[in-house]
Amino acid sequence: MDKFAQKRYLILIGVGIIAILLMICIGLTYGEMKLSLIDVISTLFHTSNDPSYTVVIFQFRLPRIVLGLLIGISLGIAGTVVQSLTRNPLADPGILGINAGAGMFIVLFMFLLRDQIDLTGNLAIMLMPLFGIAGGLLSALLIFLLAKDQNGLNPQRLILVGIAITTGFSAITLYASLKMDPQDFEKAASWLSGSLNSANWLFVISLLPWMMILLPWLLYQTRLLDVMRLGDHTLLSLGIPLRQKRTILMFISVGLVASGVAVSGSIGFVGLIAPHMATQLVGLAHRRALPLSGVIGALLVLIADFIGRTLFSPAQLPVGIVLSIIGAPYFVWLLSRRRKV
Repeated sequence: MDKFAQKRYLILIGVGIIAILLMICIGLTYGEMKLSLIDVISTLFHTSNDPSYTVVIFQFRLPRIVLGLLIGISLGIAGTVVQSLTRNPLADPGILGINAGAGMFIVLFMFLLRDQIDLTGNLAIMLMPLFGIAGGLLSALLIFLLAKDQNGLNPQRLILVGIAITTGFSAITLYASLKMDPQDFEKAASWLSGSLNSANWLFVISLLPWMMILLPWLLYQTRLLDVMRLGDHTLLSLGIPLRQKRTILMFISVGLVASGVAVSGSIGFVGLIAPHMATQLVGLAHRRALPLSGVIGALLVLIADFIGRTLFSPAQLPVGIVLSIIGAPYFVWLLSRRRKV
C-alpha cells in the first residue's frame, strides 16, 4: 500500500511540475505583447536582438512569475502546517488573521516611515518582510492566547478569534491607509488587494532568504507534524514538549506567510485550498502532503495571476481578488460538507 501511495505521489508531483512549467511558458508568451515560444527562448538565452523582448520578459513577466511561484509554495506549505497544528481543516493563514497582522504592520511601516525612507528603495523592500513577520507573530500570539480553553486550543474558537482579529487589524490598516496622501494610498490599496503588478527581482531577492531557511526546516519536521495531529494529552504522555514545538512550528509558518505578504500583499485561500487538495490526493502523511501542497499552491497563484493579467486586459485584476472569487465558494462548500459529516 505504501509503495502504491508513493508511486501515486511521484506521479502527482510530476504532473504538478509539468503544469507549472506549462503555466510559465504561457505566462511568458501571452500578454499585451504576444510573443512566440521561439522569441521567449531566444530572449532567455540572450540570442535575440530585440531589446523590447528583453524588457518585457526580464523586467515584467519573469520576475512576476518567479515571485508568484515562490509565494504559492510558501502559502501552500504554511497552510498545511497551520491546519496540522490547530487540527482544524478550515484553518488558513488568511482566515486566522496572520495575513491581516502582517498587512497592518506593513501599512503602518509605509505610513509612519514614508518621510524617512524611500518606499520603493532597496532598504524599504528589505525591511518590509521583518515588519510583516512581526505583525504575523503578534496576530498568531493573540489568536493562541484567546482561542485556548481549559483543554488546550479550541478549534471552533480558533476560527471565531481569527475572524475577530482580522476585522480589528483590517480596520486599523484601513484607517492608516486613509491617512496617506493619494499616491501612497494607491500603492497601499494595490498592495492590500494581493497584487503581483509591482513584482521585480528585488522582491524575489528579499523573499528568497526566508524561504531557503524556513522551508527546509519545515520539510525536515514532517514526522513531528504527523504526531501533532494527535490530541494534546497523547502528545504530553509521549514526552513531547508540546508548547515549545508548537510555538516553533507556528513561528516558522508565520515567517513564511508574512515574508510573502510583505512583497505581494494579502493573497488568501491558497493556504486553505492547496492543503485540502493535497491531503485528498495523497493522504495526511506530511512527507507527501507538504511538497504537494507547495506545488498546488504555486500552480494556483500562477493560474490566478495569469487570469487577472490577461482576461481583463488592458486592466489587471490583482491575484488576491481572483483567488478570493475562487476561494470563497470553496470555503462555503467545505463548511457545508463538514456540517453534513
